[in-house]
Amino acid sequence: MKGIIHQLDKAFENRIRLGLMSVLSVNDWVEFNELKQLLDVTDGNLASHISALEKKGFIAVRKRFVGKKPNTSFQITDEGKTAFDNHLKALENLLRQQG
Repeated sequence: MKGIIHQLDKAFENRIRLGLMSVLSVNDWVEFNELKQLLDVTDGNLASHISALEKKGFIAVRKRFVGKKPNTSFQITDEGKTAFDNHLKALENLLRQQG
């Protein structure tokens, strides 16, 4: 069982990051305000978690203007999808061993 614990990715230990990756894994591009509302977090809190995942290459950021308003959206990268899938598989394996 010790080996399974080490298969979990520390990048997803936080509930906000886990939620963020869950939302992005089933959607194409998701806007900042939509993520903020879905995850019930502040701008600063969401921004810090996005930054951490972006640094690891797990999410892509798209900044553009819609009319005259700035619009920031996020998408899971292939690397992020693989890492998140591996994390979920490790969780499933851990649960199976406990049952």
